Amino acid sequence: MLVHTLFLSKLQPATAFIAPVCASMEMNYPIDIYRKLFKLHQGSFNFPWASWRVSGCKLCVAMRRVTVRLVIGLFVAVLSLLAEHCWADGGGPSLAERVIWAVNAGGESHTDIHGIHFKKDPLEGKLGKASDYGMRLPILRSSPEDQILYQTERYNEDSFGYEVPIREEGDYILVMKYAEVYFAQSQQKVFDVRLNDHVVVKDLDIFDRVGHSTAHDEIVLFSIRRGKLSVQGEVSTFNGKLTVEFVKGYYDNPKVCALYVMKGTLDDVPKLQPHPGLEKREELEEDEEEETEVGEEGGKKSASTAPKYRVQSGPRTPNPYAADNSSLMFPILVAFGVFIPTLFCLCRL
Repeated sequence: MLVHTLFLSKLQPATAFIAPVCASMEMNYPIDIYRKLFKLHQGSFNFPWASWRVSGCKLCVAMRRVTVRLVIGLFVAVLSLLAEHCWADGGGPSLAERVIWAVNAGGESHTDIHGIHFKKDPLEGKLGKASDYGMRLPILRSSPEDQILYQTERYNEDSFGYEVPIREEGDYILVMKYAEVYFAQSQQKVFDVRLNDHVVVKDLDIFDRVGHSTAHDEIVLFSIRRGKLSVQGEVSTFNGKLTVEFVKGYYDNPKVCALYVMKGTLDDVPKLQPHPGLEKREELEEDEEEETEVGEEGGKKSASTAPKYRVQSGPRTPNPYAADNSSLMFPILVAFGVFIPTLFCLCRL
């Protein structure tokens, strides 16, 4: 109001006497007073402030509407970001709620420390054999409350498996739990695992991976979208059922201790406790250098090697040549070769 009065007073000295009246009337009629004043003095000077004033008011209303919409949009965006952040921090479904199917193979129902409920084995009395041989052994890398998941198992003299119904599309994870509680060396139990005819685990030797009575989890990532199953770079038609099959190999029978399917990513899977042999093996593998071979020109070049499958748990397999003592046998054989003729000659005397 005061700005308007000063502006009018500076436009023309003749309007100085009108300014107080304008100021007093502007309290109740801010737009009409300008229109009347400009009509009175339209002949003495050109003053288009009235049209600017009316247009300015319309512009202010439009600006206010746009500002309100921007503020509301910004508010909604902030709320969505906060919701996503809370979801990532645990505000979303818990681990147990993401698990769509879980079974304690060869054992009774059990709820682990993460809240995952493992149902009783549905193959009981139908296929394969249940074993609780591992109940007499403590299982390394597993919490005391959940050792039961690794102490019982189901095996079969031929291939066997489980069917998991999946109705929703998305990214999934299959977690299979194992522990070798019977054999005490590698190459005694070796088998494959197939997922809807896709081989996802090849030549699984539990003892070779982690040793005896030690927990080991095999993790397989897969996705289902538009009626297609994608796993490890392979795609096939999906009919609503996921078949997890344990395929018999050349060494003994296939088995599994427990397994579950959940929605999520690899970071969502609970990790087993550290394994000293595993840590040592990973350090050794990191320190290994690529093999080199001498070229025809005498220079050394790096040998091209195929990607190695990194074992995620277990001690290093013993080197069968590490204990080769053939170099010590040579002097012993020489000694026997000298001793026997000498003894024969002495007996002839």
